[in-house]
Amino acid sequence: MNGEERRSAMIALLQKNNKPVKGDALAQMYGVSRQVIVSDIALIKAKDIPIVSTNRGYIIEGSGEMERVFKVQHQDSDVERELCTIIDNGGWVKDIFVYHKVHGVIKAEMDIHSRRDIKSYLEELKNGSSLSLKNVTNGYHYHTVRARDKETLDLIQEELQSLGFLAKLMDYEPVDFWKKDDEA
Repeated sequence: MNGEERRSAMIALLQKNNKPVKGDALAQMYGVSRQVIVSDIALIKAKDIPIVSTNRGYIIEGSGEMERVFKVQHQDSDVERELCTIIDNGGWVKDIFVYHKVHGVIKAEMDIHSRRDIKSYLEELKNGSSLSLKNVTNGYHYHTVRARDKETLDLIQEELQSLGFLAKLMDYEPVDFWKKDDEA
């Protein structure tokens, strides 16, 4: 398999995978070094294919998934419940961000796909010297959530609503995150 064939195969693999694939796994799969994979990824990105490098591997952004932003508010004691609600209903948490009246949008990637990821995140908060980003705005924050389909996102929204976690948008917020995916 030459380089072009390998890159085409990598694109196809990443497009059908909903979870990141580690560079080491790709190297082993295609019988090349990890450095060759890094070079391949750079060449693929140069073709405007939106490959994202995460701490869990490579993924093509938007590969067959939909996303929705949820504005939520809760206490620190509810972080695990909120994240488990999203994960257990078929979503994954791409990021967390807040809309600060002075500083604008402050955002951090989360890439939470499983309860193990949630446990790791909570341990980092517990053992670190920093608080959750949500505490900058009295618990109000947003998550970009991705899922396979609109129905899954609707279910997550209903579950977050039933728990009392969904929050109302204020007039000063820049975007109506409540509109449905097909109204974009």
